[in-house]
Amino acid sequence: MRKPGRTREEEELRLREDAARWQDLRAIPLHQRRDDRSKHVHHSAPGEVTKPRRKGFKFTAGMTVKEFAELIGQRPADIMRKLMDMGQMLTFNQTMNVDAAVIIAEENGIKLDLSTEKVGEELLESVVQTEEDAQLESRPPVVTIMGHVDHGKTSLLDAIRQTKVAEGEAGGITQHIGAYTVAVRGKQVTFLDTPGHEAFTAMRGRGAKITDIVILVVAADDGVMPQTIEAINHARAASVPIIVAINKIDKPGANADRVKNALSEHGLISESWGGDTIMVEVSAKEKTGLDTLLEMILLQSEVLELKADPHRMAKGVVVEAKLERGRGPVATVLVQSGTLRVGDVFVVGVFSGKVRALIAHTGAKVLAAGPSIPVEVAGLPGVPSAGDVFQVVKDERVAREIAEDRAHKQRTTDLSGSAKVTLDDLFAKIKEGSVKELALVIKSDVQGSAEALTASVEKLATAAVKLRVIHSGVGGITESDVLLAAASNAIVIGFNVRPEPKALALAEQQGVDIRQYTIIYDAMTEIKAAMEGLLEPTLKERILGRAEVRQVFTVSKSGVIAGAYVVDGTITRAAVGVRVLRDNVVAYEGKLGSLRRFKDDVREVQQGYECGISVENFNDIKAGDIIEAYAIDKIAAKL
Repeated sequence: MRKPGRTREEEELRLREDAARWQDLRAIPLHQRRDDRSKHVHHSAPGEVTKPRRKGFKFTAGMTVKEFAELIGQRPADIMRKLMDMGQMLTFNQTMNVDAAVIIAEENGIKLDLSTEKVGEELLESVVQTEEDAQLESRPPVVTIMGHVDHGKTSLLDAIRQTKVAEGEAGGITQHIGAYTVAVRGKQVTFLDTPGHEAFTAMRGRGAKITDIVILVVAADDGVMPQTIEAINHARAASVPIIVAINKIDKPGANADRVKNALSEHGLISESWGGDTIMVEVSAKEKTGLDTLLEMILLQSEVLELKADPHRMAKGVVVEAKLERGRGPVATVLVQSGTLRVGDVFVVGVFSGKVRALIAHTGAKVLAAGPSIPVEVAGLPGVPSAGDVFQVVKDERVAREIAEDRAHKQRTTDLSGSAKVTLDDLFAKIKEGSVKELALVIKSDVQGSAEALTASVEKLATAAVKLRVIHSGVGGITESDVLLAAASNAIVIGFNVRPEPKALALAEQQGVDIRQYTIIYDAMTEIKAAMEGLLEPTLKERILGRAEVRQVFTVSKSGVIAGAYVVDGTITRAAVGVRVLRDNVVAYEGKLGSLRRFKDDVREVQQGYECGISVENFNDIKAGDIIEAYAIDKIAAKL
């Protein structure tokens, strides 16, 4: 009940202060409180800290409100109240704002020395940069299986797991996480059980390159299907080598040569036909050809020379994450470098915490996991996104600061919207480098139109602008197309097709530009305009005016002033630069210093008028010289 004479705000503030005092009192050890009572000494209010005698303190970014209060000798409740007056509602354990800290410290007569130590993301970057001195060792390859629906991806995974993992395990295996490791000839291979190429591409879109090799599963009795082609394009966009597993070779209608012939049309030519793509005939049902497939994986990994440093602080990527009843948030993490141990402090996405437990794919608890080993991590305060980087840091303060900084940046990004490439502002979004590239995903109503549009677009490519059609297909624009475009920073072109409602919503969320046409010529015109925007504009000089120097004056404050007569055009302050010509030879090139008519500064002087001109950092002007003012025009490049 509120006491008479007090407003609701005053009563709420009193309750907050009482709660803060109680929290501060609980922080004092029990025996210390008893000692204080036994001495019958009257101290200041509970939780109050005596003001420090020193007038200067070192403030480190990432310091909490409670740590700051202890630093300047104030009660945390008082600091909270001052922050409330500034419009900042912070708890004791939240990070203190630097500007607010400086203001509050100055009010108490204390000068803060803002630390210049590397903090947050800067500290994380310095940790990553030390990889140059890494002690690299070989690591297992990470393999993802992709392909068309019902072509046997899951069956192949199960067959490999049962024949290889169960060999060294008694009593059968229960798969606990979406990734597992098998032993082949004394070496390990890690398989990721992803839902499909959509998840694969979504993770790549978040900057996570987790796969070293893609196994493309094609049914021998069915052949190449639309999702097979999509999987090929997704793997190529990620620059990952492909090994083809021709499955269901035991079925009556199986024809491996027909599959190889169909794949050759998409650029995958078998080694037996003189190409460079490894193709293995397997049967998940009969468990034949699995050893050969695993040997080919090891062979490909030797060519790739996969290495990592197991001695540094662990870094990995989240394969999947979920909220489990009784366990809280858990994440399957693929360690990419270093060794992850129980008790490590980590930051992942906008969350930070400490590893409470590590669980292997067999369900057994482990104490550590090295490079290319997947483990389930418990101890997360929230559920991260698939593809988030999992990084171990040295202490909890750094982890907390990085997580809060990322959360702030994410909020800012969400409010400002995404910055994907579009045809409208393509020129503003070009990447650095001499070769510019425009990536496209093309979908059409019929295969003939898709091929015609692809061929027409590819003809627009020049030496200056590289144009890449990363995927073309038949049918409406799907979520998979949008995800691929988002991951590759591409534009989706639809010809006589419409996007699915979910794809349209995803495109808006991801900031992917979808263009729809019914006439190929219109598509060509817009794409060509976008490509021209990719080219650097041509710089062309335009002479604004010329002035002949008639007489030279020396002024003590201004230096040498040329008394000149404008013989052509206009001398203006808007000029990019001026040249001093002597006998048609450039004596000096620089900027216009001053421009006057009589004693007044002017913006321009036209032809037929006299003026006073000075040139910055040049005093060797002589009578008879010509001062030439010029501008630089940017002309849009044409193909």
